[in-house]
Formats: sequence, structure tokens, C-alpha cells
Amino acid sequence: MLTNILFILIGFVLLVKGGDYLVEGSVSIARKAKLSSMVIGMTVIGFGTSAPEMLVSVNAALADSPGIALGNVVGSNIANIALILGVTGLLYTCVTDSHTLRVDLPFMVLACVLLLFVGMMGSIGRIAGILGILLLVAFLIWQIRASRRKGDADVPKTEDTPVRSLPVSIIMVVLSIAAMIVGANILVDGAKNVAAALGVSERVIGLTVVAVGTSLPELFASVMSAKRGETDLAIGNIIGSVSFNVFFVVGVSAAISPIMEGTAVFFYDYLLMVGLAVLLWLFLFTKRTLERWEGAVLLLTYVAYIAHMVWTL
Repeated sequence: MLTNILFILIGFVLLVKGGDYLVEGSVSIARKAKLSSMVIGMTVIGFGTSAPEMLVSVNAALADSPGIALGNVVGSNIANIALILGVTGLLYTCVTDSHTLRVDLPFMVLACVLLLFVGMMGSIGRIAGILGILLLVAFLIWQIRASRRKGDADVPKTEDTPVRSLPVSIIMVVLSIAAMIVGANILVDGAKNVAAALGVSERVIGLTVVAVGTSLPELFASVMSAKRGETDLAIGNIIGSVSFNVFFVVGVSAAISPIMEGTAVFFYDYLLMVGLAVLLWLFLFTKRTLERWEGAVLLLTYVAYIAHMVWTL
């Protein structure tokens, strides 16, 4: 028991410090490359923290179980929007810019709607998967070029974040993401063992400890970004994670093994995912701000979702 508690503490420390250094390295990259916080959040942080979902889905596709890959993506997207931005918004008021409202958030909503549409057609084939990957790549190239054209206007100006050289910043980001993934795994393993020792059922462990554990890198990345005043990094992290999950994770999984099963099973989860994406867009559209009561609404929605799953099992 003491060993498992120690694992939980070590995992927590790795997540906190990893998230802190991830933000510092990302801000340095943004300044050096003259890119906006949103672009860095969508790419470096968003894609990096989605590595666990990518590994799970690719392994599932290679094992000829693409339905698991699809369920992993839908569940992760729901957690990203409702749990992670819910907690972040509850702790800190998150402010974004007009470009995010006009371009980035609509793109995330489009990703969720397309997944609903393609999934409910009964299958996601190789061609659809490859087209999704190409669409994401094209969008990111356009975003990077647009951000570079704006020059210094959107480059983060956080004064208390030291600016390091580009190689050092990249190394810092890579090591931070690795530390967060390792920390999440250690924390989840320790928590699972503690819960099992206390007599908690595997079903409850799976729906709580494991489900939340795979989202811990995104959670700590967003919270630490907001804590440092880089709320665009926090929101960009989620937009990037959701878009990456839909277009790249599902795309690669479908390219490896076409997804021919389980689409109807996820119908209500699809609807919730799309509904949460639209709700987030509406919350930010009013004042370009995710206020604390709105974060509470997102978080309570996730709690209700988990409670419903537990009740219906």
C-alpha cells in the first residue's frame, strides 16, 4: 500500500513539473518562431499530450480491433472538452481571441461533426482515414503560415517566462511530455492498486481511475498554462487534441485497419461529443471568455456522463 501511495505522489510530481516546464518550453518556442500561443497549443502541446491516445488506438488497429480505437477517441474528446476545460475554466478564467472563434473552434466542431457523419455511415475506410490526415496537415500548414504573417502581434508576452534557445526549448518540451506520460502511467497504476486493495470493483476503477488517467497529461498541461496566464495555450491544447484525435488518430487507425464495427454503439457518445464542442464554442463566442460558471457546467456534464455510464452498466 505504501509503495502504491509513493507511486501516486511521484506521478503527481512528474505531472505538475512536466506541465510547468512544458508551458515554459512552448512559450519559448512560440517567441523564437514568432508563432501565436494558440498555434503552439494546437500543435506542440495538443499533439504531444495526445500521444497516449495515439498509442492505444494504433495498437488496437494493429490488433485488428479498430472499434476500440474509435471508442478511445470519442471518450477522450468528451473528457478533453468537459473534464479538462471544465476543471481549467473552474480554476481560472480563460480568455481567447477572435481568430480562435472564427477559425480554430469551428474547425474542432467540424472535426466532431465529420466523425459523427462518417461513423454513422457504418464504416470508416482507408480513403476516409487518409483524407482526414491530409486535411489536418493542410489546416496546420495554413495556420502556421497565417501566424507567421502576423509577426509579433500574437506572440506570447508573458514576462515571467524565461526565453531559452530553440534547441533547449524543443528538448524541454519533449522531456516534459515524456515525464507527463510516465507520471500519468505511474499515478494510474498506483491508484488502481490502491482501489483494488480497498475492494473497489474493476468496473468502477476502469470508468474512473483509468478513464481520467489517460487525460491527465492534457489536464495538467491546460491547468499549468492557465496558471501562467497563457490561456490560449490551455484552449489550444484542447482544440489541438480533439482535432488530432479525429483526423490523425482515427485516420491512422482506419488506414491500418478500416473501422467496420461499433459505430452505432457510440451514437449517443457522438452526439454528446458534438454537443460539447458546440457548447464550448457558444460559451467562448459571447465574451471570448470561458468563465468559471461555464467551466462548472462542463465539469458537471462530465460527472453526469460518467454517472450515467456506471448506472447503465
